[in-house]
Amino acid sequence: MSDEFDLVVIGAGSGGVRAARMASGHGARVAIIEERFFGGTCVNVGCVPKKLFAYGAGFPEEFELAASYGYQLDGWRFDWNTLRDNKTREIERLNGIYNRILDNAGVTVFEGHGRIEGPGRVSVDGDRVLECKHILIATGGKPHVPELPGDDLVRISDDLFYLDKLPERVAVVGGGYIACEFASILNGLGVEVHQLYRRDLILRGFDGEIREFVAERMAAAGIHIHVNTDVSAIEGDADGEKTLRLLNGDSLVVDEVFYATGRVPKLDGLFAEGVSVQTRDNGAVIVDDAFQTSEPGIHALGDVTDRLQLTPVALAEGMWLAAHLFGEHKPKAPLDYRDVPTAVFCHPNIGTVGLSQEEALAEYGTIRVYKSQFRPMRYTLSDIQEKSMMKLIVDDASDRVVGLHMAGEESAEITQGFAVAVRMGATKADFDATVGIHPTSAEELVTLRDGETVSG
Repeated sequence: MSDEFDLVVIGAGSGGVRAARMASGHGARVAIIEERFFGGTCVNVGCVPKKLFAYGAGFPEEFELAASYGYQLDGWRFDWNTLRDNKTREIERLNGIYNRILDNAGVTVFEGHGRIEGPGRVSVDGDRVLECKHILIATGGKPHVPELPGDDLVRISDDLFYLDKLPERVAVVGGGYIACEFASILNGLGVEVHQLYRRDLILRGFDGEIREFVAERMAAAGIHIHVNTDVSAIEGDADGEKTLRLLNGDSLVVDEVFYATGRVPKLDGLFAEGVSVQTRDNGAVIVDDAFQTSEPGIHALGDVTDRLQLTPVALAEGMWLAAHLFGEHKPKAPLDYRDVPTAVFCHPNIGTVGLSQEEALAEYGTIRVYKSQFRPMRYTLSDIQEKSMMKLIVDDASDRVVGLHMAGEESAEITQGFAVAVRMGATKADFDATVGIHPTSAEELVTLRDGETVSG
């Protein structure tokens, strides 16, 4: 049985769905194939449930803070099943929305495994064959767990969202943003958390001082961070306990082990024999500025290309490609990845846009650095020693703000607004001329006056 389309999308995550419905809006005949869940990683086992769990993990501190404002909250208790099941209901609701979005856009939906059989040919579950002019690979990524003895005892990030019960002690292996978010969530929910990282400082790739600040605050919150530490083997016993054998000869006993050691492109069973596209060493699909792979008519976008693994980036890529392939007014320039803001929902939260201090030094040679650490006002009536850090990186020659970084309460919300200014090329003088909103944490970013000149 054969069907004909202008575009067949494999993967109904953020980028795939956006490309499909935008292409259909441009008049293309579009099909989309999904074998697991609609909305992809972000909606189902990523951004959305993670943020909901992060909210949940913040309530114990909120209850403690409330007491300093005169509220009596003695006797509160936490029920894991309620949080988990309410989250699941919300995710199921979002799944339904994604299905309706595709249906309302006129996209033909196929549930099953998509495989590229050759130029312009995609099968569903190896049976039904779709003929098309263009194929889009939008299959995203999947968690990577290194091979080691006992790796069958490891849980991945997906598993946290569906645990039967909350463990008392966990090990989180990894030092990236997912590991830090999961460590913070579990710690906030009352779990004893040990975070193991094989390098000397978590959050590689972020601004150095922000990394140091966040590591210090996470440790102060009760997370046991073990740096320069890696696991050689994991052993389980009849009671369900897991013993981690560490490379330094030590051991650690926990109830669950979560690995958050990176993600890899998801290409499982995607190509029939004799069909392939060029990939990098890590498996990421290589594309040009128009998301064209090495094979004519086959495109790829989102996490499977390992450019910027962010949902809003995949959405922008999907819109750009749909307009490029089918739009009446085609984009005149490639998608611009400059100054993409991002956030990490660990505790404290991180918001960042532009260059880190290290990157700015390498690019500009001489920069000015403005920074502040302070205790947010809402904690001043309590004994809670919550802190925030803000940092501006300025190109000394042009006075342009080339990096903005924050760690602390509401970092993501604050950074999103300031990202517009950074992208527009605002100077430090522009920041200085902006009147702050008082009293807020955000006003710190327009009242920083004492900078330090740093040369590479």
